[in-house]
Amino acid sequence: MKFDRFFSALLTFCFIFPLYSHASETSFDTHSLSQDAYWLKLGHYLKGHFGNYTSTVDSKTFFLSPDGKSNPEKELKATIQAFYQGNPKENHQAICTFPARYHWLEELRGNKNITLNCPELQKWQKVIEPNKLTLVFPTAFMNNPSSMFGHTLLRIDAKNQNKNSELVAFAVNFAANPDTNDNAALYAMKGLIGSYPGRFTVMPYYKKVREYNDIESRDIWEYPLNFTTTEVNRILLHLWELEQAEFDYYFLDENCSYQLLALLQLANHDLDLVDDFPVTAIPSDTVKTLVKAGLTQPPKYREAFGTRLLHESDHVSERIYLATKKLKEEGIYPSDKEFTDSERAAILEFAYEWLNFELYDDGLERNSTAKRLTKILIARSRINAKSPFPPVPTPQTSPDQGHGSARIGIARNQYQHRQNTTSFEWRPSYHDLFDAQSGFIPGAQISFLDTKVNIDDNGHSELDHFYFMDALALAPSNRVFDSLGWGVKIGFDRPDATNESRLFIKGGAGKAWGQADHLHVYWLFEAELNQGQLTDHDFTLGVGAKSGLLYSLTTQHRIGIEAEWISLIDGITDDHSSIKGTWNWSLSTNTALRTEIGYSKWHEEEMNAQVTAYFYY
Repeated sequence: MKFDRFFSALLTFCFIFPLYSHASETSFDTHSLSQDAYWLKLGHYLKGHFGNYTSTVDSKTFFLSPDGKSNPEKELKATIQAFYQGNPKENHQAICTFPARYHWLEELRGNKNITLNCPELQKWQKVIEPNKLTLVFPTAFMNNPSSMFGHTLLRIDAKNQNKNSELVAFAVNFAANPDTNDNAALYAMKGLIGSYPGRFTVMPYYKKVREYNDIESRDIWEYPLNFTTTEVNRILLHLWELEQAEFDYYFLDENCSYQLLALLQLANHDLDLVDDFPVTAIPSDTVKTLVKAGLTQPPKYREAFGTRLLHESDHVSERIYLATKKLKEEGIYPSDKEFTDSERAAILEFAYEWLNFELYDDGLERNSTAKRLTKILIARSRINAKSPFPPVPTPQTSPDQGHGSARIGIARNQYQHRQNTTSFEWRPSYHDLFDAQSGFIPGAQISFLDTKVNIDDNGHSELDHFYFMDALALAPSNRVFDSLGWGVKIGFDRPDATNESRLFIKGGAGKAWGQADHLHVYWLFEAELNQGQLTDHDFTLGVGAKSGLLYSLTTQHRIGIEAEWISLIDGITDDHSSIKGTWNWSLSTNTALRTEIGYSKWHEEEMNAQVTAYFYY
């Protein structure tokens, strides 16, 4: 009886398997299928202007054909051969390396009961228990050039997961792997030109929350995604394949958000998410794409450590603040004779949050700090009083509801000495101090490739300015945060009545005070290097200062004034200065009218005024 079963199985393997393999080889129309949208998504192929294809994957191990990166048809033929022809052991290895490709081909063959005998893959699936996905958006972090636009990652939600257990879920992250010896400026430059490799990694979600929420103090928005369990499994099968993949990482387009969209569109055949981003893929815009496609549920807000600490600071009196500081710095606990139970509860809770924040932010010694924190918690547990602090309010505008990151503008410019002009502006990304603040970090500015072309009334055109990078971080100092303000600007402009041009790079550091979303003042010490017509083509160094005031009248109206003075060293002029007043009126989420009046002096004095209509997209 056992011999009969063995003989029958042997006949099945020796006779039927070759027929199955042969049928698989000849049943696929590889020429047509190589142009199928799903196959192109599996290979991360993008179509060029001349009809050719190139994959965004840069590692050779992801392709089974030597020409696979640029030839979808050859890669498809090599895949079919690897799955269905030759040595069964090698077939099995290829299938377990590229299970998403195999699933797609088997579905085309009408196989509805696809099984994968891949122990490592099955072990991985069992550990993560995939059921749903959540898109996670940590907001911008101005102290890291790679995070100035925010970030996106995925959380894999397991079956029966609840709010208490979601921190131990797994996260899918795509990020650059930089050279640790690169400074911030070199890091930003290399990231713009794709000099860093990028890879997908899977890690516990609590590690990313600790990194973003606690260490970097970035608020997090979590968008549950409307994918079925079948669609989630398709996505994760391709994520398994991407273990073989490495990409060139570009901050502005092929970044974390772009690659996550490329992964998510593997959910089904008809989903196309990356075509909206031929030039740039800003994280907030990719979130908008998913919201617009109806793939998200209302987001949940997870406030940062620093947000919670500032919230508590705003709710305590100077007396409670001083008692909290004394507890945190000197270990002197509040007396029940001097403070009520509610006040002592506030002091202990505030001190715990403050000391815990400093543990991450200042890198305090962990063991001794942990003992101090435990002692504070024990003292708080002995007070029978409710928390005096209300919950941190959720911002009224989530990141997907802010203005578009790209902007075009049409302006009319009036000058005292130069000819009046009409100008056209374009900025591919991202946000400045006068744009509508809703959905963005108040007091922060980061823009790239800001370009303005003037056409005078005689029809002559010229480049007015090109700012490669213009970044400002003006987090206000207060009684719990002593923040450093800084700015960097690199580009070309014509700041003088003579219309002469210059190339420049400037940077500054200083302080800001007030409320970034209300009344906000700042001061920066600056240094700059100039070269061009304005300096007789000599390299001229200058040092000076810049100060300004920003005020939000309402969410629609934002006004400000900024003055700058630079003393030139060994230049053909002694100094140059400018002052400018601005009023930005946000007519809607994606339209604004901006009025500016300014004075500048380099070789000659100049007064100017302009009105600009901005359209965001």
